[in-house]
Amino acid sequence: MAYEKAWADNPKINKTEQKKLVKDGLKIFDDIPIYAQNGFSSIPKEEWDSFKWAGLYLQRPKEDGYFMMRVNVPSGILSYEQVITLANICKDYGRNVFDITTRQAIQFHWLTIEQIPDIFRRLEAAGLSSAGACGDITRNIIGNPIAGIDPHELFDTTQIVKEVYEFFQHNEDFSNLPRKYKMSISSNVNNSAHAEINCVAFTPAYKVIDDKEIAGFHIKIGGGLSSRPFLAQPLDVFIEPHQVKEAAIAITTIFRDYGYREKRHLARLKFLMADWGPEKFKEKLLEYTGPLPSKGKDALKKWNGGYFYGVHPQKQEGLSYVGFNVPVGRLHADEVLELAEIAKKYGDGEIRTCNSQNLIIPNVHNRHVESLLQESLFKRITTQPLSFIGHSVSCTGIEYCNLALVETKERMRRIAENLDQRITLDVPVRIHMVGCPNSCGQRQIADIGLQGVLLKNKDKKMVQAFEIYVGGTLDDGGKFNEKLKGKFHGDLLAEVLFRFLTFFKDTKLPSETFFDYINRLGLEQLQLELDRIADELEEKVS
Repeated sequence: MAYEKAWADNPKINKTEQKKLVKDGLKIFDDIPIYAQNGFSSIPKEEWDSFKWAGLYLQRPKEDGYFMMRVNVPSGILSYEQVITLANICKDYGRNVFDITTRQAIQFHWLTIEQIPDIFRRLEAAGLSSAGACGDITRNIIGNPIAGIDPHELFDTTQIVKEVYEFFQHNEDFSNLPRKYKMSISSNVNNSAHAEINCVAFTPAYKVIDDKEIAGFHIKIGGGLSSRPFLAQPLDVFIEPHQVKEAAIAITTIFRDYGYREKRHLARLKFLMADWGPEKFKEKLLEYTGPLPSKGKDALKKWNGGYFYGVHPQKQEGLSYVGFNVPVGRLHADEVLELAEIAKKYGDGEIRTCNSQNLIIPNVHNRHVESLLQESLFKRITTQPLSFIGHSVSCTGIEYCNLALVETKERMRRIAENLDQRITLDVPVRIHMVGCPNSCGQRQIADIGLQGVLLKNKDKKMVQAFEIYVGGTLDDGGKFNEKLKGKFHGDLLAEVLFRFLTFFKDTKLPSETFFDYINRLGLEQLQLELDRIADELEEKVS
C-alpha cells in the first residue's frame, strides 16, 4: 500500500533523505544488471551507497571495485542446499573467505559487479537473499539458533521469524526508514538473540489471560551500539505469538513515520525511544494495534552470550545438537563444503549460525555423535575451544572495511591464541575487538572491549592502537562496558592483556566472573594496574 512521506516537505532533512525521496533504495536491484553488463566504471559514484539495499558495500579501497556482500540468514538456520550454495558462491567468486557475522548472516568479499547477477540467481534458487542486509531498512532478523530443537524455548519461533522476515523483504513500504533497523525474535530463555542491543526485540514471557497461562512475548525498544549506545527499554505490553507480525509492522511504521531524518547520526530508533520514553511509545503502538494486555511474567533467565559449545540434547528424543567454535567467525569455502557433508551424513544437513560468530550442527542421532566428533575438520573447528579463542569476537576490520581504522580479524585471533598459551583461568573472559566506533563486533557488551584508534607515536608516525573497555554484559537488562584511560600500540596489545589478565587471575575469588570481579574491585584499582603495566612497557601512546 502507498504511504505518505510526512518528511518530504521538511527542508532540513539530510542529503541521504533527499536522495531517497527521488529514488527508493530497493531500485538498485533494477540497475545492477545494467551495471553488470557495462562494468564497474559505469556506476556513478553517487550510486555507490545505494548498493547497501542489495546487501552490498564496496570494500577498501572503494575505487578498486570489489564488493562485500551480506546474505540474510533469519534465525541463523541454513538447509544443506543453502550451505552448499553459499560455499560455492564463496569458492567461485569470494576468494574462499566465508565469514559469520554477529547478526547470524554470511559475509563474502572480493565480488565484482559482473558476478552479482549470477550470485543473485543462485541465492534466489536456494531461497536466500541479500536484500536489506545493509541500508536504511529491516536488516537480517536474528533469533534463537536452536529454535525448534531447544528444550528451553517457550515455543518454536522459526515460522514467526520467517513470516516477519518475508513480509519486509523487497517491501517498498518499509525500505525507506530513517536508518538501519535491527530486530530480534526469540523465545530462548537465555537471551541468545541479545535483545537489549536490538532496535526491536521480542523476548519470551508468560501472561495469565482468562485464567490460562499463555506463552508469548514482551517487547523491548531502542537498543543499539555505535558511538552512542543505548540499551533497549521494555514496553508494558504482552504479545501473543500470532500477533508478532502485526506488532512488528506497527513498530516499524512508527520508526518510518516518526523517526528523525535531519541528522543521520541521530536517526536510529534508539534516539526516538530515548526522547519519547516507554509510555509514549506504548501509546503510539496501541494506536496501530488496538488494545494489548499489560506485561506478564518475564521468562528470560541468565544470558548465555550466544554460546552453545558441546553436545546438547534436543527436545526431540534421541537427537542432539552440537555447537562448534569458528575462530573469529572465519571459514574457508572448502571447510564449509565439508561441514555441509558432515551435517548431512550425521544429521539432516542443516547448519545454524550464532551471533557469537560460531555454528551448530543440529538433529544428530545420539548414536552418531561420537563418530561426528572424530571428523578431522573438528580439530580446528572444535566443540571444546580453548577459553580465549572460544570467547573472542571480531569485526571485519581494515582488511576490507572502509570505516575501520585498524586491522582486527587476524589480530584478535593471534591475541586469543597467545593468551591461551600463556594463561589459564577458571572462568571465561569474553573479548570483543572492533575497528571503529560503529562496533559491528559489539565491543560494548564484552567483558573486555577493544576499540581501534589511530595515534601518533613518539616518532610522530601514525600507528594502530587500541582503547580498553571493561565490564559489559546483557545479564539483568544489560550494562555497557566502561573505558579505562590509555591507548595501547597494537603490537603491544597481547602483552598488555596478558599482564592485565594475570592481575585478574591473581586477585580474583574462586569462580568469580570478570563482571563480578570488576564490580567488587572497582574501576579505580583496574586503572592503577593498567597504568602500572603501561609504565613497565614504556610504550603507552597518549
